[in-house]
Formats: sequence, C-alpha cells, structure tokens
Amino acid sequence: MRNTSKIDIVLQEQKATQTGELLDFLIQKQIRKSRSAIKSLLLHKQVKVNGKLITQFDHALKPGDIVSVMKFNQSRKEKRLKGLKIVFEDDELIIIDKEAGILSVSTDKEKSKTVYSTLNEYVKRKNKNARIFVLHRLDREVSGLMVFAKNMELQEIFQKNWDHLVKDYAYTAVINGKPEQEKGTITTWLTENKNYVMMSSSFDNGGLKSITHYTIEKSTDRYSLVNFNLETKRKNQIRVHMQSINHPIVGDKKYGATLNPIKRIALHAKLMILKHPTTGELLEFRSPVPKIMQQLITDLPAKKKES
Repeated sequence: MRNTSKIDIVLQEQKATQTGELLDFLIQKQIRKSRSAIKSLLLHKQVKVNGKLITQFDHALKPGDIVSVMKFNQSRKEKRLKGLKIVFEDDELIIIDKEAGILSVSTDKEKSKTVYSTLNEYVKRKNKNARIFVLHRLDREVSGLMVFAKNMELQEIFQKNWDHLVKDYAYTAVINGKPEQEKGTITTWLTENKNYVMMSSSFDNGGLKSITHYTIEKSTDRYSLVNFNLETKRKNQIRVHMQSINHPIVGDKKYGATLNPIKRIALHAKLMILKHPTTGELLEFRSPVPKIMQQLITDLPAKKKES
C-alpha cells in the first residue's frame, strides 16, 4: 500500500473515450477557462494519467485512460536528502535521482557517505528494523535515476528478472567531438585489468560481449549530446565504448578525456521504465539532463570554461 497525503487530493477526474493528445483533451473537457491556465496545470505538475504524473502536452491518450487534475504540485512529494532526491516510494521500492559526486555504495577504498547509507538512515527513522537493498549502481561522478528494494525477496526477484522488470533504462552523455554516424552500434569484448580499468577489444578475446546503441541528439563544434540504450549491461560499458571510438565522455579522464570542464563525468541516467514486481503497474520516471551538462552544448559557455 502506498503512502498518501493531502498532496494527493484530486480536484477533477475524466475518462478518455478516444485517442488524442492530453492538452486537446483538457481543453475539450474545459478543465480550466483558458488554454494558458490548462498549460499551467501541466507546467506545475498537477496532471496525472492513470495515476502517473504527466507534464508533456502531447502525451498520447487512449480510450479508458483516467485523467486526474491534482490540487497540489506533485513534485512536492519529492523527498530531498543530501546528494539525492526520492521521486517515488511505496512499501517495496524507492526510486531516487542521484547527484554526481556521491557513491552508490561504499567500496574497500571509499567508506564515505553513500546513497545506500543515506537511504538506510532515512527508512530507519520510520522503522528501526527497515533496510535498503541494492539492485544496481551508478559511478560516483555519474548522476541520474536508481531503484532500490526494501526487502531481500524483491532484491532476489530483480537480480533474476532485471531485463523483464526494467523495460527501459536509458542514459545521455556529452562526448568530445562528433561521431561520423548520427546513429550507431558499438560491439566489443570487455575485460578488466588489475587496476580495475575496463579494456575493450574489437574481437572476441574471451571477454564479455558488450553492445551499445547510440543516437546523436545535438552537436556543437566541440561536443555532442548523445542518447544511449544498452543491449548488454557491463561495468563502465558506455564510458569505455566512447573511448573505443575516440569520442570519450567529457570529464572522463579514466577513459580518454583530457579535460574536465564541469568537474564531473558528463553521463546521466535519464529514463527508467519498470514493471512493479508486486502490482504489475508500469512506472515511468524521467530525470532532466543537468544544466551543467546542457551548458556544454551551447558553445560559448563551454569554451569559456575550458579556455
């Protein structure tokens, strides 16, 4: 059962009877007196479709969809903790948006504050016997969406059924230069050396076969904003694959970058779509590209930082 509060108060609810775009539906149903007032509802995160927060005016509706107008801005539900914010929580899962600069979990060399320890402290404030269970990791200087379980059984379910439960988990990055092809697929075999650095081979050398699909979204003279989908999920896969085609991720000195203009690796986990392992509900979460990464692809700010 999910926790609810006064923030969840529904002002209006309508059922779609035909396909169409969300904004057109809200206008047709005269949810507010003016088009600008309706757009304001979307801007201020007060519209849900089938219980999921929607801000895109062109979101596609289908017959039977329930459109709810909420009394309060739903982003107020985000619980902010040091280094992260909680964007979804129920009795079984916690979805967070991690900032760059904080470890997911502690390592043999690093015992500093982590996402894991912060979330453990958070849940124990409500129940001293509560625990958080790690399902995956993001590198320290990488930001974006992560999911954690609240019990060991769910951890095991995710470990055995990750590809079935996590329908999409997409990244974006700012890379040096621009690849020759707007879209492409990188296939190599990855091995790890004694210094814990992943090495890429263009032929099968006994390593793990790794496949990354990429699409260029925007480019400047110096950088490109690139979206990634991973067919396989290996350690540092995107980072080493970008190095292998001579377009390393900005700030990633471990894998080929020579400069670090924003004092972090310009890699961000921006999209997570998962099937709730208990309810079966399809949950979708998006995290905007951090402004400091966006600035790299507006030419002048990026050049000034590196001059």
